[in-house]
Amino acid sequence: MTETIATEKNGKGQLPGMLANLPAGPGRIAPQTLDIRAYIKDFNTTVIDAYRSGVADVELPADMGVGRSLIAPATAATRDFSSLSPLIPQFVAEQCVGCMACVSACPDSAIVATAQPKAALAAAIETFAASQPNPALAAETAKQHFVHTTKYADVPAKRGLEPADFGLFIDPLHCKGCAECVDVCLAQGHTALVMAEKCDCEPSGECTLDRYRRDIAFYRSLPTTPVAYRNEKALADIMLGEHAFGFVGGGGSCSGCGEGTVVRMVMAATLQVYGPQSMGIVAETGCNTVFASTYPYNPFTVPWTNSLFENGPADALGIRLRWDQAGHADRRLWVFGGDGAMYDIGFQSLSRLVASGHDIKVLVLDTGVYSNTGGQTSTASFTAQVSKLSAYGKAEHGKQEKRKELGRIMMAHGDAYVAQVAACNINHLYKAVMEANAYAGPAVIIAYTPCMPEHGIADDAANRQAKLAVESRAFPLFTYDPRRGDSLAERLSLQGNPAVKEDWSKNPDGTTFDFISFARTEGRFRQHFDAEGSPSHELQASQEDRLHDWRILQEMAGVLRAAGH
Repeated sequence: MTETIATEKNGKGQLPGMLANLPAGPGRIAPQTLDIRAYIKDFNTTVIDAYRSGVADVELPADMGVGRSLIAPATAATRDFSSLSPLIPQFVAEQCVGCMACVSACPDSAIVATAQPKAALAAAIETFAASQPNPALAAETAKQHFVHTTKYADVPAKRGLEPADFGLFIDPLHCKGCAECVDVCLAQGHTALVMAEKCDCEPSGECTLDRYRRDIAFYRSLPTTPVAYRNEKALADIMLGEHAFGFVGGGGSCSGCGEGTVVRMVMAATLQVYGPQSMGIVAETGCNTVFASTYPYNPFTVPWTNSLFENGPADALGIRLRWDQAGHADRRLWVFGGDGAMYDIGFQSLSRLVASGHDIKVLVLDTGVYSNTGGQTSTASFTAQVSKLSAYGKAEHGKQEKRKELGRIMMAHGDAYVAQVAACNINHLYKAVMEANAYAGPAVIIAYTPCMPEHGIADDAANRQAKLAVESRAFPLFTYDPRRGDSLAERLSLQGNPAVKEDWSKNPDGTTFDFISFARTEGRFRQHFDAEGSPSHELQASQEDRLHDWRILQEMAGVLRAAGH
């Protein structure tokens, strides 16, 4: 299956239309005559429809696909979350500058964007509106999604191109109402997104969701943003590409999931560079496999397989060897796994992969806790962190051990590309993924992925908390590239961190922002502060551990620390 499933897409993360046009095949496919395209078509017209109508358990037989645990690609694009939240982001076009931060941040692929030359856009709106029951209203709401920006209009005009209008759309089926996009927009200094209530009857007389469905349908009628209007230096523009949405949304992740955002960004940076059929995934058991395979919904357009909790790297080694043997050395193979799988039970398998030298890439989704199995701590958890199996009690106050620094251990393997990234720094993450893909050998990217329930943070907080984790030295960013030289200092870069020569970063008012300051913002450390707000000695020890890790990274990177440190 890994080598035979192939999909196409229109660059907007919308695959049902493509799947519906696949050549017809038999309704139930015999094992000896497996036709992948026919199976996908049958899956979408039979299995998905049965589940959506609530009759699957009664009407569907146990067939060959179920027996082989197959789920057709991108079926989650049809999943409807529109009734999950009473609120939905509303676009305020005149406040938008086209930074694309919200499009990258959305963990559910529910925010999409485009830049269209003005004349072609006007014609497209007119054509689409004419096909609607109320042409005037359809044209009016479509126009409200577009704005003249310096980035997509004025700058291209200086190069002799027709100015383009920038448009932003929200898919009401996939939006879970987490409001992270609003928070990210505010962090960029803008107010182009606000949360609005879904109404059964707006002043125009139509339902909010009907308006959003019509407007997203208009977006899907548009061509992909022309290449000439994408800025190669602004890596967030990757999300304007025709192959960027390898994760189509509709996954069963928690609202605002930090893992979902990083997975989407890694896939976009891979598929947009190497093509829509260039990638395969081995996913170790964890949140990423659960929210991506709630039968019959699969949000991935690329082939992927779910291995055990501990042996994804070993599984990937076999696939890599088979692909190379079959002449597919150019395919990018990724292993996705959480900190439990990579830091703990699967650590030896990961180490063996890196030592092998094979061209396999690894994404470690570091929540610092076993989110998928009840919230116990892992060796990625911070000292003093409180969780279900590391409780704050009379004898012990949360986790006692120090955090394992997987990044430093992976660097010690020698010739492997290693990076620590966070979705709050868009360019740093995309660049690290592209460097990892281009590296002829193993690469390990460790991504900070906030978990709402286990970290004790709000649904809109993933990007914000990732930024605070970086600023507080809880999770420093770095890239380690053997191609840069022979010494550690040449290979290791701390670019992306604030105040690189200092122990701690500073708030705008000049006060120190340290690990304890970060801990004050999350529920998992709440019990370590007394009534006056003073931290426990365990939390102070955790802060010393974070400072020690940061100083080691400074030393390895050859950073001359500021005087007095």
